[in-house]
Amino acid sequence: MPLTWTDSRAIGELLFDKYDTLNPLTVRFTDMHKWVLDLEDFVGKPGESNEKQLEAIQMAWYEEWKDEYGG
Repeated sequence: MPLTWTDSRAIGELLFDKYDTLNPLTVRFTDMHKWVLDLEDFVGKPGESNEKQLEAIQMAWYEEWKDEYGG
């Protein structure tokens, strides 16, 4: 299923699967932006993202991380 910047929950889950031990609150948005672009099913364009969307992805990822590690 193709993903775009608005699919924050699915992207957050994929990032957690790939970087499960990494606390997402310590990740720079520039790094996360690149990692999202590198996801296999991601079809969004680099310039289509904004800070609000990156925050939503980070929070979805953090929820997964917190459930696993009790953050």
